Amino acid sequence: MTLTIGVDVGGTKVAGGVVDGTGRVLVQARRDTPAEDVGKTRDVIIELVTALSAAHPVEAVGIGAAGWIDASRSTVLFAPNLAWRDEPLREYVSTATGLPVIVENDANVAAWAEFRHGAARDADDSMVMFTIGTGVGGGIVLGGELLRGANGIAAELGHMLTVPDGHLCGCGRLGCIEQYASGSALVRFARAGARQEPQRATALLELAGGEAGAITGPMVTAAAQGGDPISAEAFAQIGRWLGTSLADMAQILDPQVLVVGGGVVEAGDLLLGPTRRSFTEALAQRSRLPVAEIRPAELGNTAGVIGAADLARRL
Repeated sequence: MTLTIGVDVGGTKVAGGVVDGTGRVLVQARRDTPAEDVGKTRDVIIELVTALSAAHPVEAVGIGAAGWIDASRSTVLFAPNLAWRDEPLREYVSTATGLPVIVENDANVAAWAEFRHGAARDADDSMVMFTIGTGVGGGIVLGGELLRGANGIAAELGHMLTVPDGHLCGCGRLGCIEQYASGSALVRFARAGARQEPQRATALLELAGGEAGAITGPMVTAAAQGGDPISAEAFAQIGRWLGTSLADMAQILDPQVLVVGGGVVEAGDLLLGPTRRSFTEALAQRSRLPVAEIRPAELGNTAGVIGAADLARRL
């Protein structure tokens, strides 16, 4: 069975693994990311690939990078958390390792992993995935292929307009879904609620030492799981916005499956319950027609490695 290497490059770590054709990770390795140094980041990737390929007969390498990748899947055009600017990453890694290389956006890689080997593995045509972390990312599969767009940078789902003239987003626009359905939004909603109604946020404020400004995402999750009303309402708010965006995707693309991934989804029904309710309400007029099921992602932190390796196998 063909073995390939998947590499997941983030702002703090570079994770790599040897993956077989069933999506099983045979061995993994990890290094810290020297994010401020282009050359050192490149060297860490090459070092990781060299070490993994020395022990296994791999045939290609896939790299998932947190940034915008060009249409040829070779150059990192821009990476917000790394020093890459027009970085010809495929050429460097391929030359150094002697292996074919493909470079892809990290959210696309995770989405592909869930389509092929995760929550949407029973789908054969289409899937839309939202990743809910500090921000909101996403990936779209149509006709069994990743939707990449003319310039390779499609499916920036976190930057769909949700609230006209709403909160300022890091991309420069006002009112993106990232500002209403992300982990950062969860914390903002919870802090606001705790300040306005501290008597309904007793458990949450206790975790934060009595300071609303010290509330973090894990605190909101823990308090909500314990029945804290303000924390539960914060999840309900991001779920409501997420559900409407998923409904938009259902209306526009009619995918087989909708997947929600990222760290926040670990809260389970605290997030997915209000998300599904909002989704159903937004699609009330389609009650007699088939509509995609919303599922939680299954592959967690290994999705980047598995998806990148699988894309490399398709070379």
